[in-house]
Amino acid sequence: MSKPQASPQHDALAILEADHRAVEQLFDAFGRAADNDLERKATLVQRACELLTIHAIVEEELLYPAARDALDTDDKGDVDEAYVEHFLVKTLIEKFTQLKAGDEGFDATFKVMSESVSHHVEEEENELFPELRKTKLDLVALGTKIAARKDALQRKITEVATAH
Repeated sequence: MSKPQASPQHDALAILEADHRAVEQLFDAFGRAADNDLERKATLVQRACELLTIHAIVEEELLYPAARDALDTDDKGDVDEAYVEHFLVKTLIEKFTQLKAGDEGFDATFKVMSESVSHHVEEEENELFPELRKTKLDLVALGTKIAARKDALQRKITEVATAH
C-alpha cells in the first residue's frame, strides 16, 4: 500500500471541515425525515454516530495534541473546551446503544447532540482553526496522518459490521 500523497486535500483543517459538513447534512436529513420513518432515522443516527466517533478520535489523538504544542498559552483554553465538548457528544452517542428509533427520547437525544455538535463546529471553525492557521503547524503533514487514521478507523468499523 502506498503512502498518501501530501496535497491540499490533506490539509488537516480542510479534512475536518469536510467532516463537519457531512455530519451537518445528516442532521438536516434527520430533521426532514418523516416522524414515522424509523428505518431512515435509525440509519441517519447510526451514520452520524460513526462519523462523529471517527472525527472525535482523530481530533483527540492528532489535532488537539498538535494544537496544544503549536498554540500560545492564551489559546490553549479552546483545546480544553473542545475535549469537554467531545466528552458530552460521546456520552450522547453511547446513549444510542440503548435507544432505538421510535423509543421515547430518541429524537430528542439526536436533537441535543446536533445542537451540541453545531456549537462545537462553530467554535472550532471560528476560533481554534483560524488560530492554528497562524501557527507554524504543518497542516498538510498533519492532514496526511488524519486521513490515514480516518481510513483505518473506517475499515475497522466496516470489518466489525460485516463480521456479524
